[in-house]
Amino acid sequence: MTSTSFLHRLDARDRALFIRWASDGRRRRAWTALTHAGGATCTLLASSVPFALHGALRDAARLALTTLLLSHLVVQLIKRTVGRPRPSRGTTCATLVAEPDKFSFPSGHAAAAMSVAFAYGAVFPHLALPLVVLATFVGASRVCLGVHYPGDVLAGQAIALATGWAVFAAR
Repeated sequence: MTSTSFLHRLDARDRALFIRWASDGRRRRAWTALTHAGGATCTLLASSVPFALHGALRDAARLALTTLLLSHLVVQLIKRTVGRPRPSRGTTCATLVAEPDKFSFPSGHAAAAMSVAFAYGAVFPHLALPLVVLATFVGASRVCLGVHYPGDVLAGQAIALATGWAVFAAR
């Protein structure tokens, strides 16, 4: 099997999963509220406001902001290189929220939410599970709202986790 054939099959499965998971709009408000937790405003506030404090919370904020910025850089470099169009351009599903740009792979919202969740979970291990679950649902909201394929979300989350591990290990 060639790599092109493999990628073609992977893309077909990703599209099929997207069609299955994309919302029909009934839970639009809930998914939209959740998706904002991975947006720039929430993630930047969550990773910068605690700098005014001291101790472990400040350490977590520093780790979160560094991970967030580095993962965002990686996401944008890959997004511009790969250039995968959003699902609205490749399927019959319409988006339920505004698309931030024309590229889909990888998901910046999923990466941002997971970056912040990883950082705070690394410093406060008792919060790791609920934060990672929340970040996972932020990623799912991107699929349900029709702006990302599932593979975009998984790639964004993987970038965040890899970046988080690297930043955490370098401390």
